[in-house]
Amino acid sequence: MERIYLDYAASTPVDPKVVKVMEPYLVEAYGNPNSLHSFGREAMASVDTARTILARSIGALSEEIIFTGSATEANNMALRGAVRAAREVFLRSGHPALQKNQHQSDKISINPRQKIIVSAIEHESVFDTAKDLEREGVEVAVIPVDKEGRVNLKFLEKELNERTVLVSIMYGNNEIGTIQPIRRIVDVIKNSAATYPLLHTDAVQAFQYLDCDVNALGVDLMTLSAHKLYGPKGIGALYIKSNLKSQDSKLHQPLISPLVTGGGQEFGMRSGTQNVPAIVGFGKAVELVQEEKRKEEKRIRLLGEYYWHKLKEIFPRAERNGSIEKGTSLPHVLNVYFPGMRAEDMLIRLDMTGIAVSSGAACAARNAKPSHVLRAIGCNPERVEGSLRFSFGRKTTEQEIRRALEIIKRLFG
Repeated sequence: MERIYLDYAASTPVDPKVVKVMEPYLVEAYGNPNSLHSFGREAMASVDTARTILARSIGALSEEIIFTGSATEANNMALRGAVRAAREVFLRSGHPALQKNQHQSDKISINPRQKIIVSAIEHESVFDTAKDLEREGVEVAVIPVDKEGRVNLKFLEKELNERTVLVSIMYGNNEIGTIQPIRRIVDVIKNSAATYPLLHTDAVQAFQYLDCDVNALGVDLMTLSAHKLYGPKGIGALYIKSNLKSQDSKLHQPLISPLVTGGGQEFGMRSGTQNVPAIVGFGKAVELVQEEKRKEEKRIRLLGEYYWHKLKEIFPRAERNGSIEKGTSLPHVLNVYFPGMRAEDMLIRLDMTGIAVSSGAACAARNAKPSHVLRAIGCNPERVEGSLRFSFGRKTTEQEIRRALEIIKRLFG
């Protein structure tokens, strides 16, 4: 049976060139990168090379790249690490987030409503982490979005205050593709009365198509993932602006705290022996993406536009979910509402013919929960249940697209 993969936003096939550079570290170069002997030094040199490749791709310093076990871990590190560090900073600095205890005037207690702000369409690893922190006493403000998924900047401006320690807004959405105006978000934060907030962006979906230079964007923290870039699963990275990890000269306290402690690997930010084969593969995957970024963005955008145009011929009542203006949506993500149809039934029938698509984020698909992203942009239950996500990638060809359309027309037209 012919198989057609249209779920690249969930994961990508590992590029053969990536596999090739990883193989020696699975068989021959097996030294622990933290060992002082030659085996260890060789392994660490390869880790450092991959770190430099990743750093250069986003305009960062090598020491600002922290390798993690996944993008989910990186997102958790950004949110939880910022909150933990802020508690210490507030205590040591007499920050406005602290208040005098009414019953013990000689003591100071932390205001339990320390605050973080996230958008309503964040990945579950951000959204659910924020909710977990809320249960621990942190105030969480959720920024609403419009029908195309763009965040409400006026709401953000209103919610910023002296207790806000972090704002987390993803660069490009994994379900509907909407691109957020990160530079404008930075300006809103800088022009507010808030003095502390760090800005974190999940750029997992955006990296292979958009400019992710951290200096141009103005972000403090950025999450990346290898398996969305034709690299291996089980490896992610968090960019942490250097002054957040270093100790403040007055407070002697970093602005991001590690979640995993132990041997002090990854500049003390993420203990545990580094996954050398995966890190090497991550570096190669980034290198390959950078070489083809502009060319591939144009090719995928044209394929997506063609696919949508032909889908509309088969389903005249079909509608796109998310942003429809050119340049405001990731080129590889197409989320479509099919009136009168159930996405789950369509997905199963397509799978039986060899076509892989998605009805939402892969990380949440097996939980069978309605998409919080579609609900956030105002979709009613019928629309949520009738929407499918198609996503394209490096191996997607026009021939595959035509064949998929033929099968869809035969099954549902």
